[in-house]
Amino acid sequence: MGLPPIWVRRVVLAPLVVVLAVTLLTTLPLWLLLALAVSPFVPGRLRVPRFVFLLIVYLVWDAAALIVLAVFWVASGCGWKIRNPFFQRAHYVLTGWFLRVLFWFARWSLHLAIDVVGTDPDTAVPGRPEIVVSRHAGPGDSFTLIHALVNWFAREPRIVLKAGLQWDPAVDVLLNRLPNRFISPGRTGTATLEDQIGALATGLDDNDAFVIFPEGGNFTPRRKVKAIARLRASGLDEMAERAEHLRNLLPPKPGGLLAAIDAAPDAGVIFVAHTGLDRMITVSDVWRELPMDKRLVMRFWSVPPEEVPAGEQERIDWLYDWWARIDAWVESNRPQQFESQPPRAR
Repeated sequence: MGLPPIWVRRVVLAPLVVVLAVTLLTTLPLWLLLALAVSPFVPGRLRVPRFVFLLIVYLVWDAAALIVLAVFWVASGCGWKIRNPFFQRAHYVLTGWFLRVLFWFARWSLHLAIDVVGTDPDTAVPGRPEIVVSRHAGPGDSFTLIHALVNWFAREPRIVLKAGLQWDPAVDVLLNRLPNRFISPGRTGTATLEDQIGALATGLDDNDAFVIFPEGGNFTPRRKVKAIARLRASGLDEMAERAEHLRNLLPPKPGGLLAAIDAAPDAGVIFVAHTGLDRMITVSDVWRELPMDKRLVMRFWSVPPEEVPAGEQERIDWLYDWWARIDAWVESNRPQQFESQPPRAR
C-alpha cells in the first residue's frame, strides 16, 4: 500500500491518532478489565493485558509527541523558524525524552533489559562524527539504537529510513523536521539514492551520527534468495557467493555507505550488531513474543577513519568482511543462549 500524501498524513492521520489515544486513555480501566477477563483463556502469563497496555501506551506516546510538535510549530512562527539551530536542538531533546519514556514502559511492562557491549560511540572517536552501520532487524532494534545514540552517547543522529515509517504520524512529523532521509525503493527522483545519502552525510559535526542500514530491509530466507539472485543477475558472482554464507543477514548494499564515507571522510565508522528483538517486526510478532522477559544485546565495533580502505572495491570487500563477522556474532548470541544470563541493563 502506497504512502498517502503529506496533507492526508497531517490533516487526517495525525488528528485521528490523538482522538484515538484520548478515547483509549479515558476508557483504560474498561480495556484492562476486559483484557484480564479474557487472559485465562489465552496461553502466556498475562499476555492479553500486557499487549493491550503496550498498544495504548504507544498510541498515547504518539499522540503526546504530536501535541508537543504542534506547540513547537506554533512557537517557531507556524514553521517559519522550525529548522533554525534552536528548534533543531529542541527536536533532538524531545526525541531523547520521548524515547526514554517509551523504554521505561518497555522495561516495566515487558521486562526488557538492554545491554551494550564492545566499543561504544562515547570512546570510539571522541570529537569526531561517526557513521553508524547497523544490521536491520525490525523497529524495536532500530528504536533501541537511536535511543542509545541520543540518550547514552549524546549524539544527534541523521538516519536513512524507509518511507513506509511515515505511516506513524509522530515519526513522520518529527523525523521530517530533522536532517533525515526517507527512501522509497525505486523512487529516487532526479537525484540517485547515493546522491541523496551523500548530501545527508555532508557537513557532519563532532556530535553527529549518520545512521544507515545497508541491508535495506529485515532478513527473511526469501529476501536473501532474491537478493543473491539479483547479485548474480548483475554479474557480481563473488558477492553472491559470500552472501550465500550469511545465515542471519541480507547481503549489504554498499552504494549508500560508500557515498556516506566519501561525503564524511573524517568520520569514524561504528558497526552495530544486535539481537533479542529480531522476530518482533509486526503487531502479530509482538503478540506472539509476549510475555517477553528478554535481554536485548547491542555490540559495537569501532573503525577509525584512517583504517577505512581507500578504494571502492576494497571498501566493498571490507563491508562484506564485517557483515560476515556480524552474522557470526548474531548466530552465537541468539536469545535462547543468553536470556538466562544476568543482564547488565542500561
